[in-house]
Amino acid sequence: MDNLAHTLVGAALGRAVAGRELPAAGWIGAVAGNAPDWAELVLRPSSWTPRAGVDYLVYHRGITHAFLGAAVEIVALTGLVGLILRWWARRHGGNPPAWRSIAACVALTVASHLYLDWQGSYGLRPLLPWSGRWYYADWVAIVDPVFWLVPLVALAWGARRHWAPALVYLLSLIGITTLVLWRGRELVAWGVRLATLGGAVAGVAGWTEHWFGVAGRRRAAAYGLLALAGYVAANAAASTAAKAEAHAAASRRFGPDAAWAALTVIGHPFHWEKLAASRDSVAGRGWVAPRHLDDPAVRTALATPRGRAIAQFARFLVAAVDSSGGRLRVLLWDARFHPTAPGPGAWAAVAIPVR
Repeated sequence: MDNLAHTLVGAALGRAVAGRELPAAGWIGAVAGNAPDWAELVLRPSSWTPRAGVDYLVYHRGITHAFLGAAVEIVALTGLVGLILRWWARRHGGNPPAWRSIAACVALTVASHLYLDWQGSYGLRPLLPWSGRWYYADWVAIVDPVFWLVPLVALAWGARRHWAPALVYLLSLIGITTLVLWRGRELVAWGVRLATLGGAVAGVAGWTEHWFGVAGRRRAAAYGLLALAGYVAANAAASTAAKAEAHAAASRRFGPDAAWAALTVIGHPFHWEKLAASRDSVAGRGWVAPRHLDDPAVRTALATPRGRAIAQFARFLVAAVDSSGGRLRVLLWDARFHPTAPGPGAWAAVAIPVR
């Protein structure tokens, strides 16, 4: 999911798990909740420049998002946070927190990153470096305002009654509400916009009326996480029927060996886009794209490093051969994101000169 969701869910999880034993548990959870992404940036800076480049497709959600990478991140971050907190305790004459509290906070929030990435249609490769297989739950969209609003409100309800945290939460709430209600009005369903407005009102009312406060901040965070878990469970249950329909439709169209998927739709919870594919074509609602994977020029392109990169990333790989301008090049892209040939520099697409 997006980094705002990882930050807010990580902060709520950190507070719920270690809010009494660990100073700044929410902040630690927010940092650890993004660890696989910032570890990726440290290990491979070029993979982020530009985001649409082949390097990004190769390394994003790579080893830093695998079980092995997460274990290393948990150990390293637990040690770093523990040393900082012990230095702080000595400097201010307090008692350092127990290592088990630090480890629990870091481990669960780092693990939450892998879980949130897995639950959508983008996918995760948890078994690297032994296996590059992608796993997809196809439950919740990669960007979902519910994962912004619910943890933010839960965190705000447990905030200190002081103007500084109140201002931070209020600005964050205004930013999310504005993004969903106005900037995203063409992409976001009306029900999501209405729920966002209601959640914003509940967030302000809960802070004003002191429903939880600092004494109940762990409880507020836990309730927010339980609400998210219920929302995910409802999506997962609903996806069962959508996946069954997608599988049946793919089998009718392309036979029992057809590939298929029910992809989550951004801004529309409980809705899925159904795709079906054979070796020759990929089909969605109202469109069909020939794959051309057996074309000699396409096979040549797939043998290049850039071709292998997009092939290992794409869930529904599609190719087209372009011979305009007196040159031959092969376009490769993922039909999850582009039903037809995308333009230059598009996400999850590459153009490879053949000769």
